[in-house]
Amino acid sequence: MSSNEEEIKKSARLREIMQIMRKYHFVSNFYHQTNPQAICQALQELGPTFIKLGQILSTRPDLVSPAYIKELRNLQDQVKSDSFATVKQTFEEETGKKIDDEFASFAEEPFASASIGQVHHATLKDGTPVVVKVQHPEVGKLVNTDLALLRKAVVLFKYVPQDIAVVDLNKVIDELSTSLLSEVNTLKEAKNGEEFYTLNNGDGAILVPKVYLDYCAPKILVNEAMEGKSIRYRFKPSNDPDQKTVAVNHEIAITLVNNFLKQVFVDHYFHADPHPGNILIHELGPHDAQKKYATTKHREKTIYNTMISYDQQVELPNYRIVYLDFGMMGRLSPAMANSIANIVIAINTKDTRKIGKAVLNVCNRIGEVDENAFYRELGAFIQPYFSTGLGDIDFVKMLYQIIQLCKKNHLQMRGEVTMLIKAFGTLESSVAKLDPEISMLEVAQSFGRRYLKRNFNWRSAVDNNLINLFFASKAMSKMPERINELIETFVSGDAKIDLQYKNEQRVLKQVERLMNRFMIAIILAAVILGSSLLIQGTPAGSHIYHFGVTGYIIAIIIIIILVITEVIHRWRNWRRKR
Repeated sequence: MSSNEEEIKKSARLREIMQIMRKYHFVSNFYHQTNPQAICQALQELGPTFIKLGQILSTRPDLVSPAYIKELRNLQDQVKSDSFATVKQTFEEETGKKIDDEFASFAEEPFASASIGQVHHATLKDGTPVVVKVQHPEVGKLVNTDLALLRKAVVLFKYVPQDIAVVDLNKVIDELSTSLLSEVNTLKEAKNGEEFYTLNNGDGAILVPKVYLDYCAPKILVNEAMEGKSIRYRFKPSNDPDQKTVAVNHEIAITLVNNFLKQVFVDHYFHADPHPGNILIHELGPHDAQKKYATTKHREKTIYNTMISYDQQVELPNYRIVYLDFGMMGRLSPAMANSIANIVIAINTKDTRKIGKAVLNVCNRIGEVDENAFYRELGAFIQPYFSTGLGDIDFVKMLYQIIQLCKKNHLQMRGEVTMLIKAFGTLESSVAKLDPEISMLEVAQSFGRRYLKRNFNWRSAVDNNLINLFFASKAMSKMPERINELIETFVSGDAKIDLQYKNEQRVLKQVERLMNRFMIAIILAAVILGSSLLIQGTPAGSHIYHFGVTGYIIAIIIIIILVITEVIHRWRNWRRKR
């Protein structure tokens, strides 16, 4: 296709995007997080790329409101599957190999098709059952084109007042571009799955599908086929559930929580989208007899500063928990994992100041922060949750409120922390439906304490305390001398007191603004007075006369500008107070 034809195609697509956006008042609704139904209808009409964007947004309570989250979750892909001839062509172009040469069998009809690609059952030459995800041929170009055009469309609305917007559109587009482009690159998902497999497959009852990297390409993903049903089937309410069902649900819930905490605090690499569709439960049958045996678990214990390692046989249950879909993963640094463990432990103390200090450690400061005001607001927000059961907490709403609270106090929660909290809330929802009696937070607190104990260097702490004690004792010996110097300073009149008060900077800015206006008023008065003298003392039509008239005009324009800016300033303050 020539560059002119491509430009024409982009222009037509841009017109289509703009028409649909205007039809549903897309930017206005999205800016103010109103009318989520209209946004969903617009995304549906805009096609596969925008549907996928909506689905990604439904997992990001840090970017959109709870009402949007609820509505966007209903978005469904309406994408026709590609023909088998197209699938074969894509596979051959991407891998340089033929399907018949690589697979003993390959189902021509996909068992699932979505906006990015479709999935087929297949069998390797050695008889291993696999699933093959094949990307739609033009999806990469479509995604890049639509994202570029969407950015152009957003630029057209840059004059909408930012202070009345609930979301930052540019930030939303940046976040979505990263997520969507990452999903389009299937090799990244393959490498994510391989790392997750190494860290978690065989961790008790946890199973992870093996990735066959030799068969993968940027548009091709080949995974081990996994048996099981979505964990949702364990959520079904029962008027009188039998004790066995209750016990199994409890075991599954505990296993999920402990494994997730291991991902966070030990591996520092976690599944960021553990919704029920990505977790299967496979109940072992007669043909799985070989999988029922005990597994070897590596244990470590410290006795009198000596680390003892040993292997222990652990009996496995009659089911397996299977993780799927590794397109969205989170990674933490060891320092960040420590900070998160501190938050979990601080929550256990119910001390809002300690919680606030721990939260500050995982946030970026994007402006001046009044820490005491933040502690008070956080305390007022979090106190009701201390007496609320986890099953009654709306984590999506809570996370959105926390992020808005941080934003109000010039704090920006780091992306990896937001992703972790979102993943925690998603998994907690499933855990609460499996066993309402389990407190995921209590388990996390216990795990967090063990984590800090394991990573705490006692020898270093003792050495530091001894050093601090030494310097403190030296300072104490000089205390009488220092007190005497302080008294002499006050007696001689050399003492100075530096007072600070709440909202000091805000008051100073107001004073500075008033002084600037006062100086402008003086200058304007001088200009008007000087212009009056020039006009009155010179004949009409002379250069001096025209100079005086010009002075009048400039003064009037400046006065009008000052009045308009003052009205806008007062209106914004009124909107902010509302």
